[in-house]
Amino acid sequence: MRHSATRNPHPLLASLCGVALMALAGGTVSSGEAQGQTLYGDMNIVTQDMLNRAGGDANNFLHTNGNYAQTRFYPASQINADNVKSLRPAWIFQTEVVESMETSPLVVNGIMYATTSFSHVYALNAATGEEIWHYKHNMGPITTYCCGPNNRGVAAYGDKVYLGTLDAKLVALDAKTGKLIWEQQIADPALGYSETMAPTAVNGKILIGTNGGEYGVRGFVKAYDSETGELLWTFHTTRENSVGVWATHDATGRDMLRDIAAEKAALAKLGDPYKTLGGGVWQNPAVDLETNRIYFVAGNPSPDLDGSLRPGDNLYTNSLISVDLDTGNYVCHFQYIAHDVWDLDAVSPPVLVDVADKNGNMIPGVLHAGKTGHIYVHDRRDCSLIRFSEAMVPQENMWVLPTKEGERMLPGANGGVEWSPLAVDADLGLAYAINLHQPMTYHVESTPYPGGKLWLGGAFKVIASEEQWGNVTAVDYNTGEIQWKVKTQQPMIGGILATAGGVVFTGEGNGLFKAYDSATGNLLWEFQAGAGVNAPPVSYTVDGKQYIAVAAGGNVQLNYKRGNNIIAFTLGD
Repeated sequence: MRHSATRNPHPLLASLCGVALMALAGGTVSSGEAQGQTLYGDMNIVTQDMLNRAGGDANNFLHTNGNYAQTRFYPASQINADNVKSLRPAWIFQTEVVESMETSPLVVNGIMYATTSFSHVYALNAATGEEIWHYKHNMGPITTYCCGPNNRGVAAYGDKVYLGTLDAKLVALDAKTGKLIWEQQIADPALGYSETMAPTAVNGKILIGTNGGEYGVRGFVKAYDSETGELLWTFHTTRENSVGVWATHDATGRDMLRDIAAEKAALAKLGDPYKTLGGGVWQNPAVDLETNRIYFVAGNPSPDLDGSLRPGDNLYTNSLISVDLDTGNYVCHFQYIAHDVWDLDAVSPPVLVDVADKNGNMIPGVLHAGKTGHIYVHDRRDCSLIRFSEAMVPQENMWVLPTKEGERMLPGANGGVEWSPLAVDADLGLAYAINLHQPMTYHVESTPYPGGKLWLGGAFKVIASEEQWGNVTAVDYNTGEIQWKVKTQQPMIGGILATAGGVVFTGEGNGLFKAYDSATGNLLWEFQAGAGVNAPPVSYTVDGKQYIAVAAGGNVQLNYKRGNNIIAFTLGD
């Protein structure tokens, strides 16, 4: 069943259609103030108890990935596999910014908070799409940011919402009015630092990492006081002794063809490269409240393709990491690819779920979907690897080393699973991933640290003559076996949502937003949104009616058609 969105039901929004305020080069908006009047009363305070119980909340969507475990599972079944074919648009909101959209909206007591590229925030009536307020960040000078001017969402806590900005700030806004309360400079954007990830709110802290692994930054996760903005702790994702154990094989046991002798000679000459080693944190940490620990992944080392300037394992790049929530002190890590020279960094957010260990006993686990095309299953206690899934995409010529002329290897540098978050249906024991197949050649060219400018150490180039495609894949994380897989016309990037109604939702770069049967992968419904649907879907309930919402704004990285729509769907009468 296919539908087309043709008009915006709110008259004010029609005048905004097609308006593009800013260019990719870092154009800014003029004001740091919210626009418009508050149409509704005080927002109910978002308490810690509400956030703790979010996984069972069938009304709100309180976390970027649904809950602290990041399962992206919505526990309502009003929309289900039997009736999803009757899904229709309830409202369409058009933002001022016509550019890539990767936002995962929050919904609190009938109010939706959504973001756009260039760090805008909108508060909307979640039942009608009517604008309540609009915050335009007063952007400072932007020199560097990777992969588009995206923003993936806000955190809600108390009477505030929190935003990370493209010029590397953390801002706190009044949730009722959108007025700026405080802001903190997280890092120096002139050195390549930027923020596109959504913050995480927990126990009076606002957690946020940093982008910039392509610019010679030193990655981190920081915790700020939710009331004052005071910095509480910093964990650096590249440690001062970053060399490690000189690992020769990846997490799956394959030889990575490292020249250890040459690396040791380079270490003696150059010293430890930790200060410019990259290790960006692109996505939210998962929070284990029982153990007071958080789990996150750190991305690629810098420069991406040139390992000659960064000898050693480059800890903790390309790793799952756990630290203490109160102190930021290291607890454990697991590195997927030591000394990565293929830009196959860890970016998709970890998921906490009980898993079967190697003896079949159920234990607390952590899932991470890699650019390699595997879902990795870990023991939550010590970060150790229990198993990895069957490959969800082709893997060829691994791990051939990049050369000046270029060497072909699969997966390409985009994945596998890019930053796109997983969804999990624990009753079925399935994790749902969206994947890319994009064959590339890897080229190396050594250049010195350029002082915060792009520092790839070469290039990865798409092979235009080879077919590119994607898939939606369901993996049994207790065995590692693929349960079902559906091929898509284009490489997939954005995210996925599972629901108690037995349906998973995800979108494609060609504008199609689709619903699949959670157990079988059968296509149940689709809608043409008019621009790339490359954002994670969410669900919520207002006045007893369940909605599915998603942003359709396209994607810079894969150059999918841009747009400016946030679309909410509900069942037809």
